[in-house]
Amino acid sequence: MAEEKRTEINDLGEFGLIKRISEKFTNQNPSTVFGIGDDAAVMDCGDEYKLVSTDMLLEGVHFDLSYAPLTHLGFKAVAVNVSDIAAMNGIPEQITVSIGISNRFSLQAVEALYEGVKFACEAYKVDLVGGDTTSSQAGLVISVTAVGRVAKDKITYRNGASNSDILCVTGDLGGAFIGLQVLEREKQVFLENPGMQPELEKYDYLVKRQLKADARMDIVHELADFDVKPTAMIDISDGLASESFHLCEQSRLGVAIYEDKLPIAKATYDTAVEFNIDPITCALNGGEDYELLFTIKQDDFEKIKNHPDIATIGYMHEETKGRKFITKNENMIDLKAQGWKHF
Repeated sequence: MAEEKRTEINDLGEFGLIKRISEKFTNQNPSTVFGIGDDAAVMDCGDEYKLVSTDMLLEGVHFDLSYAPLTHLGFKAVAVNVSDIAAMNGIPEQITVSIGISNRFSLQAVEALYEGVKFACEAYKVDLVGGDTTSSQAGLVISVTAVGRVAKDKITYRNGASNSDILCVTGDLGGAFIGLQVLEREKQVFLENPGMQPELEKYDYLVKRQLKADARMDIVHELADFDVKPTAMIDISDGLASESFHLCEQSRLGVAIYEDKLPIAKATYDTAVEFNIDPITCALNGGEDYELLFTIKQDDFEKIKNHPDIATIGYMHEETKGRKFITKNENMIDLKAQGWKHF
């Protein structure tokens, strides 16, 4: 009997692995509306849909405790899950938090972590309703599940965009990535000379973007106030280009994004130049901004055009036209996605 050829996980990538697993499962309950493949799972609960999202953060992969305060980490662990609920146009209500810890963590360290969780619960008006704790031999592991709800006529999937829809993004892009570069540089300086104190004051905004992610629930509420329902939406965890590709794939469309429309904070731009990194590359491929990327109908443009924290950066077009990036010189080139790779 021939030995089955070994397939490496990194050959598939995160989404290839998810697709491979999901193909082996079929939903058996009529209450399961949408399972694997969007920011959150969707369950029918009568008048509304229930939303469920889970994310796991691992020490040494997603965070470095040499510069990530435990309180900030607790907040971020909740925020990244709330962001997934926001990306479905939903409202989060409950979370569970499970942790794996080694004996190098004291009671005070665990309390600091949960202090951040508490701050996030207060900020997003969610309740901590359970979880699990276990020992870990591989550093700190945090797994959060968020549960939310959304009216059936308000839910937004990744696959709802139409040809000519306008592509919008909240906030500014690339800051979290550059904040990580600052922290990594200061860590190396410290390792080489422990007597040196980190110089982070001038990078305060960028460091906060990396260490204390903030889910954009404010935008979800404001869009509702404007009577604007996004046609498709996703949160930016792996980079703008990568997330726009997900909208394209799910909605079976192409996209055009304009370089001069990308929202980049001055601190991000200046520090990227200081690090000899292209600021546009940071905006397109830097992850962990946790902003919302969404599409709207042309008729809704007037309602959001003056919003100070929403930028219109392009539009969706026919799939045959491809995924394009239009430079400031009006050259149209193929958009590349080089965001965070999970394996």
